[in-house]
This record gives sequence, C-alpha cells and structure tokens, in this order.
Amino acid sequence: MSGQGCGTRRSATACALALLLTLVGLVGCGAQAGPVGTTTREIQTLLDRQSRALLDRDQAAYLVGVDPAYAPAALAVFRRLAAVPVDGWTYRLTGVDRTASDRVTARAELGYRLRDHDKRPATGARVLDLTERDGRWYVAGDRPADGAPRHLWEQGEVAAVRGDRSLVLGVGQKPERLREIAAAADRAVPAVSAAWPSDWAREVVVLVPGSLQGMGELLGAPGASYRGIAAVTTGETRGGADAPADRVIVNPEAYGVLGDFGRQLVLTHETTHVATRAATTPSTPVWLSEGFADWVAYRDAGRGPAQAAPELRRAVRAGELPARLPEDADFAFGGEADALARAYEGGWLACELIADRWGEGELRDFYRAVGAHPAREGAVEKALQEVLGATPEEFTADWRAYVGERLG
Repeated sequence: MSGQGCGTRRSATACALALLLTLVGLVGCGAQAGPVGTTTREIQTLLDRQSRALLDRDQAAYLVGVDPAYAPAALAVFRRLAAVPVDGWTYRLTGVDRTASDRVTARAELGYRLRDHDKRPATGARVLDLTERDGRWYVAGDRPADGAPRHLWEQGEVAAVRGDRSLVLGVGQKPERLREIAAAADRAVPAVSAAWPSDWAREVVVLVPGSLQGMGELLGAPGASYRGIAAVTTGETRGGADAPADRVIVNPEAYGVLGDFGRQLVLTHETTHVATRAATTPSTPVWLSEGFADWVAYRDAGRGPAQAAPELRRAVRAGELPARLPEDADFAFGGEADALARAYEGGWLACELIADRWGEGELRDFYRAVGAHPAREGAVEKALQEVLGATPEEFTADWRAYVGERLG
C-alpha cells in the first residue's frame, strides 16, 4: 500500500514567492527588534552549527546552542540519532516571526540523508522556537509543522538492524522482530527485481514504530486511519534516480498478527512500490499501482485466486460480479474492510489478466506507459491501445469475464 501525497511539487509562482521572502529577511508580523536580515542570518548560522555538531556527534558543541530549559529534550533526540546512519542534516529557513523582543518562531525545512540509502535529502517542515540572551540566539524548541510527519527518533530510542539489502529502524521493538523484518525485506528485493528488472536501488528502508499511533505520526495522519493496514510506503512521486529512498512504514499491530506468509507478502508488496516509484506518477490509477504490487507479491507465492482474492470470490459466488475496475476512492483508508479488500483483489486480477493473456513484459510496458502520460485523463486508454491493442470497454469486459472464470 503506497502512502498518500508522497510527492512535493511547487509552482513557479510559489517558488518566486519563497525567493522573495528570503530576500526580504523571512519575517512575519509581530513585535520586532533589531535588523530583520541580521536576525535571520544569525539564526541560520546557529542552525548550521547545530547541524554540524549533530553530524560530528559533538554533544558539547551541540548543547552550546540549546536553551537550558530545552536541553533535556534536545539531548534525548541527539542521543537517539546515534543509532541512525545519518550523513547529512541541514535546516533551511523559510520564515521568521518575532513573538517578543527576545523570542522568535522560525519555520524551516529539515533535510537529512541516510547513509548508503538516500541520494539526496529527505525533507520535512519544522517549527523552531528560539530565544535571545546577551546578543546570542539559542534553540528552545523543535517540532514538526502542522500536518507534517514526526520522525522515528522523536518517538523513542531507536534500534537499527542492517540486512544484506535493507535497513530497519525500530522503536519499542524486540531485536528479533527487527531482524525478522530485515530478513523478509532481504528476500523481497530479489523477488521484486525478478518481476521488475528495471534499474532501481535494490534495497529498502523500513521504519517500525512502537504503535499504531506512532505509525500515524510518521505519516502525519491519525493512526486510526491505518488500522488493519500492515504497512504503507512513502516516497516522492517522479522523484527521479537521485530521490531520497522510500520509507516502508510498518504497522506493528496489524503486521504482528500475520503469519510468516502474510508478513513476507506485505514486505514484497511494499518493496514493489519502492522499485516502481520512478514509473509511478499522478497518471497511475491506484488499481494499477496496488494491483501490480500484489501481482509481484503473489507471482511466485504458490497461491491461487481463491486464496489470494477471498472477499471478491465471496462476492462473485453471491452473484455480485463487479461492473467496473476499482476506482481510486475504493482504496481509501478507514472504509469498509471487505470493500477495501475487494478493491485490492480486483486490481490484482486486472494485472494477472494482462500478464496471463498478453505477457509479463507487456504488463511492465503497460505500467510504464500509463505513468509516462502527462495527465491522468487518457493515460490508461492510451496505454491500453498502444501496448495491449484494446479499448477500455474491451478490457473491462475481459476483466469481468476473467474475474468470473477465476473466482466463480
């Protein structure tokens, strides 16, 4: 299951506005004291020093720039990051609001890289509180912006397990669980590469929070939205070859009740999202991205349609053959569990149909062709015609017949 809202895009107007704000000193409304540009430069310099001290693991230098009241919380995060293989950490100021003569609230973009995984920084919006004493600024708070995700190391002590093809970071998890997840991720990578032999990183980063609530915090959403969802994948849509590595985020509650087969299926499905990220765009319907990930996961699993699509099979046998391919809204989190399962199963059977009737190579070509289209409208129609030689009406009719044959 791929996370919602993965990409970040800004219009030329927004970029120009951001540049203008930078040039005028990034200041908001409120009481002001001292030259605005000087304040902004001093704060940026402070944040640059903090970033360098963190990367150098220089605790004394790090605490020099921290307000004493905030030091315990700041030090906790500093120490937790020792377990995380970070080799890049930067703050870029995007706004400064003076709230008192000696206090400001700063908005910034935090960028960080995981060693051997991120080609460029993963980013997130932060809000920092700063206080001034004797002409020097100190960090007095650092938190996610409204709606922005928290980081795993803000949730507790981090444990790291390196697999042959994976990095697993967990909070509140037993070491054996993290090792088991790393082993499953290591098995998933070659399975996905066999089904999607295109150039991709062939490694996966997995985050395992301590609870469903923690999962929601990592995604910047209520944890209840993901109840019953074993894992999701986040990343930058159309991020290119140098995009930060995707993060597979595990729901420890739903994942924990699965058996060995189910856990492997989940990790292979999510790893498929990592592999296909560069070919997945806003033009790609959810039935195709999720159906393809399930197709890869079931490809060599030795499970037939009755086992892989039990909810859709139950509906077909009750005389409720679906009239259309699943729509994006059918995959919404928090809805009826049976309906969500039928949407996934319908997407899987659509991909299974293409691989079975036209071939696996044509399925991959179809996936790429849909994602390469400049807009959602017409993407599937054009790819159906050019890759499979079919119209949407013909394909839907073939899919409905295939569902009936395989599940009836």
